[in-house]
Amino acid sequence: MELIKLILRNTGRHRLRTVLTILGMAVAILAFCLLRTVVDAWYAGVAGASPNRLVTRNAVSLVFTLPISYKQKILQVPGVNKVSYANWFAGIYVDEKQFFPRIAVGAENFFDLFPEFIIDPDQLRTFKGQRNACIAGRKLIEKYGWKLGDTIPLTGNIYPGEWRFVLRGVYRGAAKTTDETQFFFRWDYLDESLRKTSPFRSGQAGWYVVQIENPMESQTISQTIDALFKNSSAETLTETEKAFQLGFVAMTDAIVIAIRVVSVVVIGVILMVLANTMAMSARDRMSEYAVLKTLGFGNTFLFVIIAGESVTIALCGGVLGMLLAFPTASVFSRELGTLLPIFHISGTTLFLGSAVTVGIGLLSALFPAWRATRVRIAEALRHIG
Repeated sequence: MELIKLILRNTGRHRLRTVLTILGMAVAILAFCLLRTVVDAWYAGVAGASPNRLVTRNAVSLVFTLPISYKQKILQVPGVNKVSYANWFAGIYVDEKQFFPRIAVGAENFFDLFPEFIIDPDQLRTFKGQRNACIAGRKLIEKYGWKLGDTIPLTGNIYPGEWRFVLRGVYRGAAKTTDETQFFFRWDYLDESLRKTSPFRSGQAGWYVVQIENPMESQTISQTIDALFKNSSAETLTETEKAFQLGFVAMTDAIVIAIRVVSVVVIGVILMVLANTMAMSARDRMSEYAVLKTLGFGNTFLFVIIAGESVTIALCGGVLGMLLAFPTASVFSRELGTLLPIFHISGTTLFLGSAVTVGIGLLSALFPAWRATRVRIAEALRHIG
């Protein structure tokens, strides 16, 4: 108990220096937590991928489509439970800055394959019964103030024209990692229009979502599906949903690496700042350490009081930084909107932040403690801080 009191008194001896160091530590841990959260948000689709879902797309590129007739053939593959399909629609709502995923889906069973999307059964029935109906995520509804029954206009770019959809359903995520910023409408409504305006583009799906019974058989089933369409005009590539999502993330690997490098640099900077603070404190107290040595206190005791002060300062700054991370992340989430739809501080991030905080505290104490234990008593007593 007396040791703890001594550590706390040493921590508050130079209040301005301690407060500034704590604030610097808080800013660094806040930045670290936010940068880690950005990386987590980038991989949110990968983390939320289901092990019993496969994605079948054109082997050349996702840009190229597949015939809608493939659905029945895929359904006949052993181990396949359900198959649905979708098309990336893109389009513009209000202006190009208002981005959110807009996808045409097979209305009959698409949402059966995604139990993480929770939709009121009555709303889902209405969606299936109305040709131009759409379903939007909770965050989109809140952002734009939409209400059930509202007409939502989109200007097509991949599929030109003015498209008007009626909001008939709102989905929410079963977990925090579920994307609630997507906009779904019926594939047959899109195809009906294409048959009139661009017949050669009708009857095509962008990709198929395949639900399988046993995730352990995903590789075998994938190979079987691809073998069905080998040497056809539209060969397929089937992979797990996680691998499919990783393909998108891989396109921005350089950005993710840069963010991780910056987070390491932030930690390095605050480590040097705290180490400098502890070095100044140790230099100021060198004669005190000599007196303690004269009274019989060993090197272990000196290390404990120096490391205790360093860790105390680091913990004060780290805890403050992590507390500030929650409201800051909330503001970021509102501002980023659909760009990073899943933006919240995870338990893993808090654990890493805590580990980094303690690690910085201990590392910052190493050199001052080593110097205090190595200096001779006579030399330390002559020292003027």
